[in-house]
Amino acid sequence: MKKYWLVFLTVLGMILLAACSQSTIPENAETSDSSSSGSDTPAEGQEIIYASTTDAVGLSPILTNDSVSSSVIGQVYETLFERDPKTLELVPKLAESFENPDELTWTIKLKEGVTFQDGTPFNAEAVKYTFDKLRDPATAAPRASLLEPVEEITAVDDLTVEIKTKYPYGSMVAALSHSNASIVSPTADEKQDLMKEPVGTGPFKFVSWSTGDQIVLEKNEDYWGGAPTLSKVTFKVVPETSTAISMLQTGEVNFLDALPADQLSRIEAIENVEVTKQEGTPVYWLSPNHATERGQNPEFRKAVAAAVDRDAIVDQLNGLGVRNDSIIGPKVFGYNEAAADGATAYDPEAAKKLVEDNGFGDEPIKLLAANRGTFVQMAEIVQSQLTEAGFDVQIETMEWATFLDTARAGDYDLTFLSWSNVTGDGSEMLYPNFHSDNVGVSNMSQYNNPEFDKLVEQSRTTVDQAEREEYLNQANELLLNEDVGVVMYHGVITSATDNKIKGLEMDPNGQWSLYKVTRE
Repeated sequence: MKKYWLVFLTVLGMILLAACSQSTIPENAETSDSSSSGSDTPAEGQEIIYASTTDAVGLSPILTNDSVSSSVIGQVYETLFERDPKTLELVPKLAESFENPDELTWTIKLKEGVTFQDGTPFNAEAVKYTFDKLRDPATAAPRASLLEPVEEITAVDDLTVEIKTKYPYGSMVAALSHSNASIVSPTADEKQDLMKEPVGTGPFKFVSWSTGDQIVLEKNEDYWGGAPTLSKVTFKVVPETSTAISMLQTGEVNFLDALPADQLSRIEAIENVEVTKQEGTPVYWLSPNHATERGQNPEFRKAVAAAVDRDAIVDQLNGLGVRNDSIIGPKVFGYNEAAADGATAYDPEAAKKLVEDNGFGDEPIKLLAANRGTFVQMAEIVQSQLTEAGFDVQIETMEWATFLDTARAGDYDLTFLSWSNVTGDGSEMLYPNFHSDNVGVSNMSQYNNPEFDKLVEQSRTTVDQAEREEYLNQANELLLNEDVGVVMYHGVITSATDNKIKGLEMDPNGQWSLYKVTRE
């Protein structure tokens, strides 16, 4: 049998190192070792308050798929594998090791002595329960695609799980490192609503949620890796970014991320605050609704692409965005540099002619935008550019959870979508976002193209990494040639912390852990 460490370290680890940037950690921060314990004598009363402009959608890893919810979920739940934020290699978390007796079988050994926060044991049955529910069509899990290749899951014994796949699955370990593959307590899931009362194996456990106000967590004294130093973590909803920055300055909150470009200089000028920036895996794009007649019209898509000046977007970001046409980003496995300038170029005159020749300005266009991050700013700039080309564009904004539901339902003409690519793998960008299997779930573009589907499937079903790269390149080129989405920019990961906060780790995908965080 091929042993885990040989396969893993030589293949998957090398690929992720090539695909992702080095993680930037605040000065004087501790490095992470998830298997080591926290402080030997945890200081009581240490608290950190994180400010977000919007509330979580829910707190179940199975039923959510958004960055705001994941920020909380990542402190409460854990996955079988994780990506080390310093080396960017995939390493065991709740798993101990794995073997591949054949190309369709994954035998995973689990850590011993781990318990859920409700006191029930973490074991193979819990893993089977979680993964079976995640992939059950009746669950309608937003990221069921992570386990789409799985045929059967068996609890061999308390600490051994066997996963059989329908075909070779080259990104299995990466998929099992995704926050949406976090393991839930079966007892708790059958007893209560995990969307409101989560129960995992992580270093922090749920205390309360005042919808629209705050979510409170406390340290898990029985955490298998050793209790964290922080006693309390509060996720505070502060709808106005300017207010959140003022609260950071006065010490009312201790931590912000996804910093707005137009406020960056103000944040950097605060004496007691440390700002970190690093290139990351997020990508933001403008998408037509491919389920509509207009969205299926290549002339309409080309007119939109030619009308949008992406440089004007990036120029507004003060260094917090990277200009690149490719949908698979520079820090993601499968990226090809030739795609950087591979999309329809900005050409306002050509856009005007296409609009005029096809009567695209005769009907109003509903441009849907979430009321967070850079989405509203992008919508206003793009509305102006499309109007200049002759389109009649009306912006509709809505809060995050409602936006996600509306986009999934396809209730728009154009919208802005984003993806953080937690796994750093191109297949896990293209499959959930553009494959027809996921239309109306994670494929909010409503895109359906059998030729594209086949290329993505080939990228997932081979373990030859060079072949995977070639299939991903072909699929990416197809998206660019057909103007399936207009990439606005690739994201830069940012954080701003009170300088008394030490040990915060930011991953290139924008996620972070509070386990090793302390307050001086």
